[in-house]
Amino acid sequence: MTDAAELVIRTQELLAAHPPATTDRTDFLKARFDAGLAWVYYPEGLGGLGAARSAQAVVDAELEAAGAPDNDPRRIGIGLGMAAPTILAYGTEEQKRRFLRPLWVGEEVWCQLFSEPGAGSDLAALGTRAVRDGDDWVVNGQKVWTSSAHVARWAILIARTDPDAPKHRGITYFVCDMTDPGVEVRPLRQITGEAEFNEVFLTDVRIPDAHRLGEVGDGWKVAQTTLMNERVSIGGARIPREGGMIGIVAKTWRERPELRTHDLHQRLLKLWVEAEVARLTGERLRQQLVAGHPGPEGSGMKLGFARLNQEISGLEVELMGEEGLLYEDWTMRRPELVDFVGRDAGYRYLRAKGNSIEGGTSEVLLNIVAERVLGLPSEPRTDKDVAWKDLAR
Repeated sequence: MTDAAELVIRTQELLAAHPPATTDRTDFLKARFDAGLAWVYYPEGLGGLGAARSAQAVVDAELEAAGAPDNDPRRIGIGLGMAAPTILAYGTEEQKRRFLRPLWVGEEVWCQLFSEPGAGSDLAALGTRAVRDGDDWVVNGQKVWTSSAHVARWAILIARTDPDAPKHRGITYFVCDMTDPGVEVRPLRQITGEAEFNEVFLTDVRIPDAHRLGEVGDGWKVAQTTLMNERVSIGGARIPREGGMIGIVAKTWRERPELRTHDLHQRLLKLWVEAEVARLTGERLRQQLVAGHPGPEGSGMKLGFARLNQEISGLEVELMGEEGLLYEDWTMRRPELVDFVGRDAGYRYLRAKGNSIEGGTSEVLLNIVAERVLGLPSEPRTDKDVAWKDLAR
């Protein structure tokens, strides 16, 4: 383990050897990774030092104070929050060394090929097929709601490798090359007018067996690591007090007294307190996490995040009155990231509607919290032991 004082020394040594003001951004990030200061809680040689997860804040504070560049985490959030912990948990040493460094530096963007038109909330019902052909797997199928697929170099992919097994036991997990000629990405225009989502068609895509994560048929188990990390990354991001959307509404309240009413004041106070409770709960959850192995508590955080975002954005539109009905731009664009704080109230209101769907619907997450956190009885499932090929579709 590395204590805080040693981390400060290591960080200062990095800054002295690679001054942020005169070092190329990418070169600095690579040097930071190689120094073990990317994810300090990852193993040595993989961007970390085997330190406690909480020690990351020490490094981040030193680098921020020195004006060092970050790796633009919002742009590469899927890689950082979902692909990386899954590769760390299930990847071979060769896979870890191949993928983690360019992923963290931001040289390679990742996307997630999980959901399908007929397998969203019931993800284990997926029908994309992967058939073994020598040292490769040939994949055919369709994925949907794929954020960043239009800019991604790699994808985490789950596909059915054994249709004769029950749906949860016939799935295998792969890393898919998005530059393969059989990969076709089409935009999905959303209520905001943009197309940050995509649908992806896979036609005879060849994936080397060396790009398989975990054992054949063990993909559902591997996917759980991804999904739990996804919910933590969506709902448990570290923000300062009055950060995020509640900060925007509070700022408008302070600067625009003519918009205030007693009713809006009461609602703002209630949501401010709830946002602060959610922030502190997220801090506690992060302190409990073991690197790469979050529990179902992340589902609760993501539930709260979705509800709060929708209620806060609704309050903002009402507070703004007629101004809240304006919308900045309906131009069809394919952005690289979701920017809640840098857009107008209309965008935040519309985009927040997706928060209760993406990363697991609120209805599914309520079941997870009920069964895995509260210990309530599971819902009856009649298809658990039925071969996937025999399920009604």
